[in-house]
Amino acid sequence: MFKRSLSKLRLSPSLALCVPLALVIFATWNIPAFAQDAPALEGAELNKAILDNIWILIAGVLVVFMNAGFGMLEAGFCRQKNAVNILTKNLLVFALATLAYWAIGYGLMYGSGGNGFIGFGNFFLSGLDLTTPIDPAGGNYLTPAVDFFFQAAFAATAATIVSGAVAERIKFIDFVIFSLILTAVVYPISGHWVWGGGMLSNIGFLTTDPENPVGFRDFAGSSLVHSVGGWAALVGAAFLGPRMGKYREDGGAGALPGHNMSIAMLGCLILWIGWFGFNPGSELSASLNVPYIAVTTNLAASAGGVAATATSWAVSGKPDLSMVINGILAGLVGITAGCAGVSPLSAVIIGAIAGVLVVFSVFFFDSIQIDDPVGATSVHLVNGIWGTLAVGLFDKELGLLTGNGATQLIAQLVGVLTIGGWTVLMSVIFWAAIRATLGMRVSPEEEQIGLDISEHGMEAYSGFSKDSGLGATVSSHS
Repeated sequence: MFKRSLSKLRLSPSLALCVPLALVIFATWNIPAFAQDAPALEGAELNKAILDNIWILIAGVLVVFMNAGFGMLEAGFCRQKNAVNILTKNLLVFALATLAYWAIGYGLMYGSGGNGFIGFGNFFLSGLDLTTPIDPAGGNYLTPAVDFFFQAAFAATAATIVSGAVAERIKFIDFVIFSLILTAVVYPISGHWVWGGGMLSNIGFLTTDPENPVGFRDFAGSSLVHSVGGWAALVGAAFLGPRMGKYREDGGAGALPGHNMSIAMLGCLILWIGWFGFNPGSELSASLNVPYIAVTTNLAASAGGVAATATSWAVSGKPDLSMVINGILAGLVGITAGCAGVSPLSAVIIGAIAGVLVVFSVFFFDSIQIDDPVGATSVHLVNGIWGTLAVGLFDKELGLLTGNGATQLIAQLVGVLTIGGWTVLMSVIFWAAIRATLGMRVSPEEEQIGLDISEHGMEAYSGFSKDSGLGATVSSHS
């Protein structure tokens, strides 16, 4: 009865956007703003604070630049007739994520109040002295301003992952609304459980020694960023269904090739470069660990690309460029959780396994007819899980394969299941609500002509012609 009644409800886009705005107003009503008094830093401490903040600012800029990489990659992997739509989503999502995370997300993740499940407070960055280091006595010399900027860039990454998996058939307004919800609520709450000192940072049943708590470890976000985005993407793709013509009646996958592998390759390289802000920046200080993290990150990416090339070559008989690209990204995702704590050899192993996994994962999702035009679920979800579990296997001080027992591996598994369950539950609820009220998918006619024309009224390549969206050829001009 509820489902039948809900399906009759239709909200206009403007009314639907009022929902998150109302939540913002409710959550922040009567929250006072105040300045924190802190002693001025001098000498070596001041220099340390300046260096840390400048480095994390630069790292944050590199993470923001990854949005260009996602845009190029996704546009290249999709058809010409949807390029404007892809680029618009990838550009806008950072703006949306920044505002949503500023208004609500940062407070739910790191707010000074709350409990083990959720943070609370500091909405709209209220109550924070943005230019005073957070906790110099505890070794944290970052100012809230830089910390927010860096964390907001991470939140945007989670939303961008969803864009690729639902590409070429989702309504633009639906993606906007879900991105706001993901970055304002879903991602920050799970992030609080680990990075905000919440319930997964100390898993009580794994130890009886209060002096040595065992917690879930995810240094830079294999699960907290990539798997969260991957789970949300998988649910969205399942709710949407495949693109027209993607799967044949016999169950086989049809060919809907991307229109520009040149910009897809450029996008991959931009993401590779941006990851040197993503992983080393997660050290949250300018320490001697930063170059070490950069080395393990680069080794895993390289191993992932080589392993995916070899695997796709062996399976299909050709070295597929799309698999090379996704193999590199899989290696990067796989090393993200453990980049600070594994050896260089372990980084190569983690990346190589990620490169193999991504190839077979793409085949698997096609076999169950989950249409993911860019392989986002295979790269970010599957290898986000793998990278998280790899901490429990390869970490030099905690890993099972380095002689430290299975305790940390169990903690990693608990974290994967908890974060995955939360994200799937929230994604099902919000995607179902969006589909019931606004309808997720464009009409068959709109999908046929392409979202560039139907949703945006413009083309990415003015003066070029297209046949069925499969490629681009130069129009003849007299």
